[in-house]
Amino acid sequence: MENQILGLHHITAIAGNAQKNVNFYTKVLGLRFIKKTVNFDDPHTYHFYFGDEGGSPGTILTFFPWGSAVQPGRRGTGMATEIGYSVPAGSLEFWQKRFADHNVIYNKPTQRFGETYLPFLDPDGLKLELIVSKTADNRTPWETSDVKAEVATKGFHNVTLTLRNIRDTADVLTELFGYQLIDQHVNRYRFATSAVENASLVDLVEVPGENQGHVAGGTIHHVAFRVKDEAVQKVFQERIADKGFEVTEQIDRNYFHSIYFREPGGVLFEIATDNPGFTADESVSELGTHLKLPAQYEPRRAEIERHLPVLL
Repeated sequence: MENQILGLHHITAIAGNAQKNVNFYTKVLGLRFIKKTVNFDDPHTYHFYFGDEGGSPGTILTFFPWGSAVQPGRRGTGMATEIGYSVPAGSLEFWQKRFADHNVIYNKPTQRFGETYLPFLDPDGLKLELIVSKTADNRTPWETSDVKAEVATKGFHNVTLTLRNIRDTADVLTELFGYQLIDQHVNRYRFATSAVENASLVDLVEVPGENQGHVAGGTIHHVAFRVKDEAVQKVFQERIADKGFEVTEQIDRNYFHSIYFREPGGVLFEIATDNPGFTADESVSELGTHLKLPAQYEPRRAEIERHLPVLL
């Protein structure tokens, strides 16, 4: 595991109404609400984290809910466009019924790369897929009273980037991150890392004539890849800079440390550490039950709480 990218760490997207976002991902999709905090750059905006019981890397979907100020985004080139979740074999019938019962927009299951997937949209139009992987996924899912382990999501299966030309992005994945091209279907190219068993896939879709995407409501803001710790992260920071990319300094995000750069196709990439994890300021049993503020905002807690929407 030394000096390796360990697959996906988290994916961050933009939502509108905060309450609708929490309700959909916890009550409909059955994820655990693992952290309620605020945007480091805008403390009047929540930052929500959803995942498995402890917020394991490779399960973490995060949102900035911009509320009524949000404008609808547009899927297109230069952005991540789809999030794939791994689900157990035999679960898609359950999910189709559940989506129909909750008025979720979805399409019928279909096949790709020898796997069955069920595409659907969240309340803001973010595109997701439930995928029955052809390889074993032994991760322990979070389960609720409605979504039991035999049908529950296990964490990320893949993320899809849509690009006008995949060549330079593919070079980042293979030359910098250690991924390999393992399959192709028409204009979709699947890359994988052998460093981990799950949350290990990135699909690049090449559409030369597609319009540029617009990152706003219902779209993905950035994709975060996983490393063990800050020492490994520093190695990648130097490698990225040596390739001529502008890369940030290491930033303390309370639950992980981050560096950011924009890959040649336009997608914002983050490299995030496993440590210290989401139990840095809450026990596993308490995750997601308190508003946790970065230290610099703690003196403004009363003012910040007045501005944030109340969650039921």
